[in-house]
Order: sequence, then structure tokens, then C-alpha cells
Amino acid sequence: MKGSAMMIIPGGLESLEPSWLASSASSIYIPYLGFQISRHLAETLNGVIKLLFWQREVAILRQQLENLQENHRHLMGEQLYALGVKDLQNLENQLELSRQGVRMKKEQILTDEIQELTRKGNLIHQENMELYKKVNLIRQENMELYNKVHSTRHVNAGSLSSFTPYGTKTREHLDIPIHLQLCQPERQTYEPPPRETE
Repeated sequence: MKGSAMMIIPGGLESLEPSWLASSASSIYIPYLGFQISRHLAETLNGVIKLLFWQREVAILRQQLENLQENHRHLMGEQLYALGVKDLQNLENQLELSRQGVRMKKEQILTDEIQELTRKGNLIHQENMELYKKVNLIRQENMELYNKVHSTRHVNAGSLSSFTPYGTKTREHLDIPIHLQLCQPERQTYEPPPRETE
């Protein structure tokens, strides 16, 4: 067919008239276009809803921040000119409750510290008692050793009194210092022993 365009379409419908194809395509394309537009509108609407949600959240958070800052200024005693008597009374009650809470927390911390110091003091006292016992034990051992040494000296003094070389006299108290002096030895005549005759 001269003057008419042929289009290859799957399914063996090679020779369809362009007018039929155009009307068929438009009947398919319009709902598709409508679907695309509605999908685009849905995405846009979803984005707008999200944007509005976050704008609302930001506004709420901003208002909460302003309220907190105003309350903080009031608690610090600043900008009280806009408050009435009732608001000031409520603020005073809130401050009193806060002060009581701070005092209770401080007392709790101090009580805990006192208990910890008491526990450490008891441990140190126990260590001191153990050290005191050890010192007493060492002192007793030293006394026993001292007594043994002195009793040995007295025994030695008794044995020395029976043996007095060169005519020296032993003293009763051995712990008194003895003063010795050097002197010339006495001359003794030396007599050789007699020889036996053979």
C-alpha cells in the first residue's frame, strides 16, 4: 500500500492501519498518562505532607525551647515584670521544692561520704590493732632473748669464778666495764728440765 506506513508489531499484526493504531495508542496512552500524573501528584502530595509535618514539629520544638528559656530566666529571678501574684507564688513554690531536692541530694552525698570515711577509719583501726599486736609480740621475743643472754652471762660468770687464771677476780656484775692496764711481765727464772742420762 503506497503512501501508508507499515509498522512491525509483535504478535503477527504487521499490517495495521496507522489510524487504527493511533486511536488504539491514544486509548492506552491516556490512562497511562493519567496514572503517571496521579503518581507524580501522589509523590508531590506526600512530600508536601512530610514538609508540613516537619514544619509543625519544628514550630512545636521552637515553642518548647522558648518556654524553657523563659522558665529558666524566671527561676534565675530575671524578667519577672510580666508575672502576676499567682505566677510569682507558683514560682516561689517551685523554687522551694527545688531547694529541698538539692538539700536532700547534698545530705545524701554527705551521708555516703561519712559512711565511706567511717568504713576506712575502721579498716585503719583494725590494721593499727594488728600492728600493735605484732609490735608487742616482737617486744616479748626481744625480752625473752634479753633474759636468755643475761642468764647465760650469769652462768658463764659462775663458771669463771671457779677458774681464775693469774689470780684475777671475777666481778659480780659483768655489765660493769673492766679497765685493763699494760704492765711489764714479771721475770721468772727458767730452769731447763734435767736430762736423763743414757
